[in-house]
Amino acid sequence: MVEELAAKHSTSFKAFKSFASVAEYRTPAGAKIVMAKSSGYMNESGNPAQQLLKFYSVEIDHMIVLHDELDLEYGDVRAKFDGGHAGHNGLRDISEKCGTGYHRIRFGIGRPPGQMEVADFVLKNFNSEERSRLRELVDLAIDKVENLIQQNP
Repeated sequence: MVEELAAKHSTSFKAFKSFASVAEYRTPAGAKIVMAKSSGYMNESGNPAQQLLKFYSVEIDHMIVLHDELDLEYGDVRAKFDGGHAGHNGLRDISEKCGTGYHRIRFGIGRPPGQMEVADFVLKNFNSEERSRLRELVDLAIDKVENLIQQNP
């Protein structure tokens, strides 16, 4: 999703220290937007988030985390502020290192079928039906990110 947002704003990702890639753009109002992708494990997202917040002097309430969400059906994309991690290890690490007062874009993936392990489920590719809707859902998530940015300059 962040790659699509970067492409929309004609920017690209560059290495940031050893733990992330960042892309930047300015809103029409002149606000600097920094997008980041951790280059480490998802479960260890807290340190890169903490370092980026510090380097760019950004308050936690201006951070937006985009993440998969087991508790939402595939196709359900929601914005949320604050809250618990609901077992999501990446969110757990971010909250432990940075605090919990940040925005989220929750991208529903649903629950694993049958007895499938959660780790196997979240790492599998989307099926053909899910892929057919992916473009529309990514666009919806990007719209939600941009709405948050406009509401919180």
